[in-house]
Amino acid sequence: MSVYPFDVLAQGSSPTPSPTPGPSPARRLARRWGLAVLAAAAVSGAAAQDYPSRPVKIVVPFAAGGPADVYARFIATRLGESLGQGFVVDNRPGAGSVIGTDLVAKSTPDGYTLLLMSNAHTVNESLIQNKPFQLMRDFMPVAPINYSDLVLVTRGNLGVNNLGELIKLAKAKPGALSYASSGPGTPYHMAGELFKAMAGVSILHIPYRGSAGARTDVLGGQVDMMFDAVTTMTEHARSGKVKAIATTGLERSSVMPEVPTVAEAGVPKYEATIWLGLMAPKGTPTPVVEKLNAEVIKIVSHPDTVRAWKAQGATPMPMKVADFSRYMAADIEKWARIVKISGAKADQ
Repeated sequence: MSVYPFDVLAQGSSPTPSPTPGPSPARRLARRWGLAVLAAAAVSGAAAQDYPSRPVKIVVPFAAGGPADVYARFIATRLGESLGQGFVVDNRPGAGSVIGTDLVAKSTPDGYTLLLMSNAHTVNESLIQNKPFQLMRDFMPVAPINYSDLVLVTRGNLGVNNLGELIKLAKAKPGALSYASSGPGTPYHMAGELFKAMAGVSILHIPYRGSAGARTDVLGGQVDMMFDAVTTMTEHARSGKVKAIATTGLERSSVMPEVPTVAEAGVPKYEATIWLGLMAPKGTPTPVVEKLNAEVIKIVSHPDTVRAWKAQGATPMPMKVADFSRYMAADIEKWARIVKISGAKADQ
């Protein structure tokens, strides 16, 4: 029950005259909170204006030399040039990206430790149940970088010429065909599981420890097919060692424009690309995140970048923070459905 003076007046009493009262305790508290918020905003804005004032570390939770590492170093170099401080790549592979990702989740949220993530992370949200972190809880989306298509190839002597023939063969012989991947939960594996679910076919998954072994056995004819990087398989497809059946983006690949997409060749709305992005620990000042986002958008949208990446089969993803957050949430939901349908398990 309130004990402010207007309650006493409402009860008909005549309070003893007193000096004009100052602000009520509630108003004083509100004023202090307001000043605190304004002060925090001013500090945060100043921090963003001065950011970065020392080198920034980009943790890549994958091995050096792969696409994630290559594009991380490209972005690090360009951010260093535009922001006037060094951006250093730190490779921390292991446990399906969990080790390096957890390191960033536990880092000080000041913008000086960032994570290079891929859609392997959005798959892992449902694939790895006992992770010490959750993407949407422990991180702030900063900016996506790019996406790259995969290509579905079959061994040269499988006897199919297009996706329709492959699906017909798979349905005629459930479980008889096989596809290789670089390991459980990788984009190559999940592209296969998405295809099986959407095409309504049963194909045996054969996991390898890395793409090299999987690729060797498809080229050698020991395994029937695989989803692989377009740039890696282009030469093999053109030499006839494998047959390029379809690419996995919604639009045809700039590297293999003669090859139809899975969606246009018989499985409508199919899409399974490899995309990369930057994340920061939860609590990183919003102005710092927005500043990084703006710089990344400038970098990936530059005509020289667009032209160079097109030759590599990569497409820039200029996207604001809020849009990237929604994109990630949708990707997590998409792969959670496929993990459940397929019964995929993490290899740990």
